[in-house]
Amino acid sequence: MVDYLNDMALFVEVVKARSFRHAAEALGMPNSTLSRRIGALEKTVGLRLLHRTTRKIEVTEAGQIYFERCKRIVDEARLAHEQLGEMLAQPSGVLRASLPVDFAVMYLAPLIAEFARLYPGIAFDFDLTARRVDLVSEPFDVAIRMGESESSQLIARPLASLTPHLYASPGYLERLGEPRKPADLKQHECLGILKASTWTLHDGKRTAAVAAGNRFVLNSVGMIRRLASLDMGIALLPREVVADELASGALRPIMPEWHGTPTPVYAITETRLLPAKTQRFIEFLRERLTT
Repeated sequence: MVDYLNDMALFVEVVKARSFRHAAEALGMPNSTLSRRIGALEKTVGLRLLHRTTRKIEVTEAGQIYFERCKRIVDEARLAHEQLGEMLAQPSGVLRASLPVDFAVMYLAPLIAEFARLYPGIAFDFDLTARRVDLVSEPFDVAIRMGESESSQLIARPLASLTPHLYASPGYLERLGEPRKPADLKQHECLGILKASTWTLHDGKRTAAVAAGNRFVLNSVGMIRRLASLDMGIALLPREVVADELASGALRPIMPEWHGTPTPVYAITETRLLPAKTQRFIEFLRERLTT
C-alpha cells in the first residue's frame, strides 16, 4: 500500500512536469527508475496513463482522471503527515508514571513542572510509591526506577547515574569533629538506607569499605536528608538530593575526594513502541539529568 501511494505521488510529479527528465531531476532519482515505476503503476491500474514521445509526454484521458484523483489522495496524505508531525511536536493525553517517592519530591518535581509547561496538552497521573509496580498488568506508561535494572522482559532506558557524596551539618561537625579519611567514619553516626551495614567509598584510585552505624534504620532518603540537617549524623547522598541544604548551609560536603558507588536511574517501559507523550517525557528527563 505504501509503495502504491508512493508511485501515485511520482505519477503526479511527472504529469505536473510534463517530462520524465524534469520530474526525475526534481525528485533526485534516475530517469530510468522513474519511468520504470510509472510503467509498473500503469500495469497495476490496467490503464494507459501517458503517451510517451522522444520529446515530451501527453496525459491520456484516463490518465487525466487518474491524475486528479491521485493528486487529491497525495495532497490529503501530505496534510495528514504534517498534522501528525504537529501532533508529535505537541503530544497530548494522560501520562501515567510510577516514580520513587523521595527522588520525585526532592529532585524530579521542578523538572516535571518544566516539562508540563513545555507540553500543555499532557495531563499527569503520578503514583509515588516505593513498590515496584507491574507495568504489564497495571496501566502505567513508564516507571522511573533507581538502582540496578531488573532482569526481565521490560525495556530499561538509562537516564542518568547519580553519585553519592558525604554530607554533614555544621552543628554535627562542631559536636563530633570532621572525619578526614574513611576509617574515621567508624567513630561517627552514618545515616544509611535500610540496614546497609557497610558503605563502599571510592576516591578514583582506592576503594574503602566502612562500617556504617545503624542507630537509625531508614527507608526514606528524605528522612536521611532531614536528620542529617538536624545534626544527627553523616549522610551519603547524591548532590542533586541535598542541593537546597547545601545552598542554605544546613549541610556541607566532607571528605570531598571520596564518593559512594554511583546509582543508575532508569525509565522502564513495557514496550519499545511508545506514544509521543511517553517518548518526550523520557527524552526530557535524560537530557536534564545528564546536564
